[in-house]
Amino acid sequence: MKKLLFLPLVLIAIFCFAQDANEIIGKPVKIGTLLVSQNDLPEAMNWDDAKEACRALGKGWRLPSKTELNILHKNRKKIGAYTDEDSLSSYWSSTVFKLNFAWGQWFSNGLQSEYFSKSTRYSVRAVRNF
Repeated sequence: MKKLLFLPLVLIAIFCFAQDANEIIGKPVKIGTLLVSQNDLPEAMNWDDAKEACRALGKGWRLPSKTELNILHKNRKKIGAYTDEDSLSSYWSSTVFKLNFAWGQWFSNGLQSEYFSKSTRYSVRAVRNF
């Protein structure tokens, strides 16, 4: 029951206190078969909240897979919204490693790891297929 109440509060907070979905998505960048939101979600968040926040952006928006996240890293200049400060961030992927861990990637050095604790807050960039 607590989870059912918490999730709507998180989503409301994301959209009331930050940017609306259109501002986050902005002008999506095409990379291969992906559309990448122009901006990160406004706040770092845990893995479960990150997945829900991406879905809340609209039809088809989601966390990138581990492979897709690496594509984003390799094309970070093309995406254009990443700053030097953003490049120090760690980003979530949708790829699960174990019950309490998922894959993520540091944009400062491109290193991927399966030991991103799902309860830790990391940056989020949404993608969808087109």
